[in-house]
Amino acid sequence: MPGMRIAARMGSIGTETAFEAAARARALEATGRSIIHLEVGEPDFDTPANVREAAKRALDEGATHYPPYAGLPDLRAAIAEDAAARKGFPVDPSQVFVTIGGKGVMVYAILALVDPGDEVIVPDPGYPIYDSLTRFVGGTPVPIPIRQEDDFRLDIDRLAGLITPRTKLLVLNSPANPTGGVLTREDNERIAELAIRHDLVVLADEIYGRILYDGAEHVSIASLPGMAERTVVLDGFSKTFAMTGWRLGYAIVPDWLVKAYGTLIINTVSGATTFAQRGAIEAIRGPQGPMDEMVAEFRARRDLVVDGLNEIPGFSCLRPSGAFYVFPDISGTGFTGAELATRLLQETGVCVLAGTAFGHVGTHHIRISYANSRENLAEALSRIRGFIAANPNRG
Repeated sequence: MPGMRIAARMGSIGTETAFEAAARARALEATGRSIIHLEVGEPDFDTPANVREAAKRALDEGATHYPPYAGLPDLRAAIAEDAAARKGFPVDPSQVFVTIGGKGVMVYAILALVDPGDEVIVPDPGYPIYDSLTRFVGGTPVPIPIRQEDDFRLDIDRLAGLITPRTKLLVLNSPANPTGGVLTREDNERIAELAIRHDLVVLADEIYGRILYDGAEHVSIASLPGMAERTVVLDGFSKTFAMTGWRLGYAIVPDWLVKAYGTLIINTVSGATTFAQRGAIEAIRGPQGPMDEMVAEFRARRDLVVDGLNEIPGFSCLRPSGAFYVFPDISGTGFTGAELATRLLQETGVCVLAGTAFGHVGTHHIRISYANSRENLAEALSRIRGFIAANPNRG
């Protein structure tokens, strides 16, 4: 309309390609096409029944009013206890903030910490919202390449070379989206030494911290000496407990950041849904068997997908130690990741993501989420194999 315009800052914000790809896939599905969805990082399991029942009881008991802005006291206490047990560092409930999804943790950390011109080191490939939010507040994302030849772990020497006097924040994600890579204890110790030496704050995205395979260890960098006071831990319920639609994440923040986090929540969402938080208490304190079974099933799917992809000419796929993604190098096929993702959807009905949805390093990669049934994964592998066999001259 004449005179109407979007604020200039909107030109700096990005998006999350998985949702756009899912929309294209659903549009094709609506025409009658058979589509196998391997694009969105969402467990295909139902939220455990005990968690659902706890939320239902909460509704019946009248838990429909505003919660305390930082979260229900019982939930904050449960998170603090769980963090001490699983992540290995003491947490006071006053340091816990329940947010609307894990993205809330990112938003508040970046808003509270990053001034225009500050530099934020982000993983490449990495979750695209780190980069997007940094640009939105006027910061400068500085990508740290994470490559297959390094087992999708940070090159610590390269990281050290990227730190400048403008570096304010370092984003870590382990286990990682989109690669499934897991940082070792030694990796974390070396990163911690850099953070302390250069007075950096770390945003540690640990949302996949309980989805591990083959004895891999999750080390929270906040558990290392001198790091709890300079780390914002991001975690939540979506991945571990198959609670994506509940929209519940949480932050564990140092004492000096508590007031800022509280102020930002009050100014944005007021608080997370009350009865959903009651369900989350049950998720943490209730039986953990369903989550262990889910991880065991993910491991079987991982092996099916990795073995199947490595049998396809032109594919090279590492066996990840965490999360529920693979990030195969497909350079041997002659396609870029974007080309292959587009043609697989249009010609075979398999929806995957181009590696460039996660950064420049992903040019010759695709991301596959194996949060789907083994039957569907086997069919997807068959379709991909057939497509590559029908296009043998690209490599």
